[in-house]
Amino acid sequence: MPLPYVLLSAAVSLDGFLDDTGPERLLLSSPADFDRVDDVRASVDAILVGAGTIRADNPRLLVNSPERRAARQAAGRPEYPLKVTVTASGDLDPRALFWHTGGEKLVYTTDKGAERAARLLGGSADVVPLGAELDWRDLLEHLHDVRGVGRLMVEGGGRVHTQLLRQGLADELQLVLAPLFVGDPEAPRLFGPGGYQGGRLRLVETRRIEDVVLTRYEPTAPGTGPVPNAADRHWLRTACELADRCPPSRTAFSVGAVVVAADGTELARGHSREGGDPVVHAEEAALAKIDPAEARLAGATLYSSLEPCARRASRPAPCAELVLRAGVRRVVTAWREPDTFVAGADGTGVLRGAGAEVVVLPELEALAKAPNTHLTT
Repeated sequence: MPLPYVLLSAAVSLDGFLDDTGPERLLLSSPADFDRVDDVRASVDAILVGAGTIRADNPRLLVNSPERRAARQAAGRPEYPLKVTVTASGDLDPRALFWHTGGEKLVYTTDKGAERAARLLGGSADVVPLGAELDWRDLLEHLHDVRGVGRLMVEGGGRVHTQLLRQGLADELQLVLAPLFVGDPEAPRLFGPGGYQGGRLRLVETRRIEDVVLTRYEPTAPGTGPVPNAADRHWLRTACELADRCPPSRTAFSVGAVVVAADGTELARGHSREGGDPVVHAEEAALAKIDPAEARLAGATLYSSLEPCARRASRPAPCAELVLRAGVRRVVTAWREPDTFVAGADGTGVLRGAGAEVVVLPELEALAKAPNTHLTT
């Protein structure tokens, strides 16, 4: 199911703390960075914080700039993003500023916590029970499918950030580093202990903002099994964008492919008709660039904008067979091959029949089809 783009936002001290243990909140960002955060808030559909952050910091989570609010309304959007919180127990303070400022509010909770939250809030927020326990994927699917949230900003706290990152549901981390130390072991940290999905993050931006430094990261490590993660969506978008590089053809699809190791290292990429070869397929072009003895192929994921072909006339081996020969056992694709050139093609069936995992992300199908509209319309 499609999920919102999830952006984690936080500011920390040099030694990794979100706050100290004093009675007042420790301000880590600079005035210019607060304005940057305001701009990010204005760009999203919803802002989420945990109930613990509401109790500890009493945030308003507003777009403060009148110009940015006006621009949202001019674009047909609400003046303020939807404000969202998460609580398993339903223990919420109805006096908090969160409930009395901005636009719509939404509470995700358990079946047990829903009655308590509704009683405490008295109709000032929509309360959505998610079952006996909170499930982040269910929450994100509900936000996307029911509330129309395409872009979600998560501002805390550390427990919420930790859970989303560990489950591979974060698409981006925006981290501000403040030039001070907290040094108190009892103070809250940004991330807690536990098993994070492996792989180095990709650094996409570093920027000095007065006396703080903004760093932006994206995950790189593919998911495992049938459940896609944020990195899967990133790499499949990359494959779809590669398809735009294909020389146009009336007799073959434009396809892009990327092969990524389990630790998030890109091993190779390719696209249809690459290098002037009129019949080379994207998966074939990418795999040809990798040493067949490469040990990381066994744990790699192949991303292809169109499912690997099961039959072809131009070469002896179809791409589904090439993928299996290479030892790749996980494929993520956006679009099942139509009958335009080969009736009854089923590369997914061939791969699954040989024990490979095939994940289809239909939310990227339109992007995969875009370079092929001359063939599909």
